[in-house]
Order: sequence, then structure tokens, then C-alpha cells
Amino acid sequence: MRTPMTATYPIAARTEAGPVQARGEVVSNTPVGDYFHLTLAAPGIATRTRPGQFVALAVGGSPSAMLLRRAFSVYRADVDADTVGIVLAVHGKGTAWLAALRSGDRVDVVGPLGRPFELPERPTDCVLVAGGYGSAPMFGLAGRLRERGCAVHLVLGAATESRLFGVAEAERVADSVTVTTDDGTTGVRGLVTDPLPDLVGRTRARQVYACGPMAMLRAVSAVAEAYDARSQCAVEEAMACGVGVCMTCVLPVVGDDGVTRMVRSCVEGPVFAGDRVRWDAVGTIPEGTWGRGT
Repeated sequence: MRTPMTATYPIAARTEAGPVQARGEVVSNTPVGDYFHLTLAAPGIATRTRPGQFVALAVGGSPSAMLLRRAFSVYRADVDADTVGIVLAVHGKGTAWLAALRSGDRVDVVGPLGRPFELPERPTDCVLVAGGYGSAPMFGLAGRLRERGCAVHLVLGAATESRLFGVAEAERVADSVTVTTDDGTTGVRGLVTDPLPDLVGRTRARQVYACGPMAMLRAVSAVAEAYDARSQCAVEEAMACGVGVCMTCVLPVVGDDGVTRMVRSCVEGPVFAGDRVRWDAVGTIPEGTWGRGT
């Protein structure tokens, strides 16, 4: 008898309200360093959104040949204004189109999608780690954690100062902020993961949250495991459809039963327990994976 896909390890239960599709309207689109902060009026999405979830935006307008949506972590979900904000970097035609949007322009939005970060049951010290604009979902998460009485320690890193996002905001929402840049243009020179062993050990943090490139998530997961802390990682696999149909965002994750399965980041994730992802095998179907065959 086949083991069902639900045997994989979900980091959190789905939110009660499912995603909606909205004809969003651009409220603002502001350059911030090397990024753009895009705010959309998208009815019904903000109230459903939890930290770690994402939205999928149609690009190019109705006559476009760009059929695949672009997925972005939610930076801000303003329930009162019924708006959602995302942070994007220009990588190709789709993101270039989004970066050129102006107030009043229309964008089709689906969200919120994916599984959110899980919050601790009791107050504890938490370390939040982000690379580049992977910091976007961390500010909403920091707010939720502090509401629960948790101490929040944010570590933000990027290749250079212009690729950091949200340093000033981090200082408002966190108990401590550590900034790193690869080239030393601001903060501590080095990788975002370099200060982690000292910080996790000193604060005795039991929860480590991370969002950023795969190599960073792998390193964060290893540090958390070494200090007996639980890590939750929001992966940045390419998500073409956002709803689990195309299977382009699969990665190997170990289930509660010890079996590796190829799971969809957009549905079973994007947040996974760091110690369950087979980071060394991302991009492959490793030996022993359920359904792999011989």
C-alpha cells in the first residue's frame, strides 16, 4: 500500500480561510536600494495572510505571453487598508514589468498561498535570519512573536549595503539587530550566518526562523541543530504556478516516518522544518526517495 503524501512533515496547519483571487490595484511602488516595495489593494487577502505565506502575481497584463505567475513572500498585510505589500528585485521580463507599475495600475493576485511559520506555544527567545529581501516576511513574524512575549533577535545580511532590506524597521520591531555584508560596506563583514553560533548560544534561543538562499538555509539549519534549537526555513524554490500543479518547486523532505519524499514548496511549504530538508540533495531525487524507482 502506498504511503500518502500527507505523511510528509508540515511545519504548520493550513490557515482556516483559503486563498482568493483578486483584481489588485497598485497603491504605490517605491524603489528601496536595489529593490522595489510594491503595495497592492487586493480585497480579502490581507485578513487571511500569516507570516511566511506568499502571493502569486500575474505579469505582463492581459495580452502578455508570460503565462506563469511570479511568487513573492508577503512583506506587509494591512487588514485595515485591505492591502498587501511585497518586495521584489528585477531578474527578468516579469519582474521588470512589475517594477514599472504605477499607482492605479491593475495586477491579478492570488493569495495567501502556502503554509506559514509556526509560532511557539510559550514565550522564548527567537532568532530570525534573512538574506537580502528574504527579510520581507520577518517583520510581520517579529510582530507576532513579540505579541506572544517572545524576545526577537534579527540577523540581516546581504552581499552589499544596497541589497539589504529593512534595517531601520528591524531596529523598531526586534530586541536586537545584527547586520552583515559580504563586502563590509555596513555592519559586520562576512556571511549572515557567521554571527549565528554566538547569538544562538548566548540567547539560548529555542526557535530559529530563516528566509533566503538555499545555501544560507542549510547553514542556519546546521547551527540550530548544533545548539538544540528548532529551525523553520522559508525556501526560495522557483514557484511557477503557486498551487502545486506544475511540480517545478519540489525538493526532498523527510517525513515523520523517516521516508524521503519530493514535496512541493508552494503547497507543503514554503516553510519547512530545517532538520527535515535534505539540503545536500536539493535539485536531485536522492536514492531511497519514495516513488523514485530503480
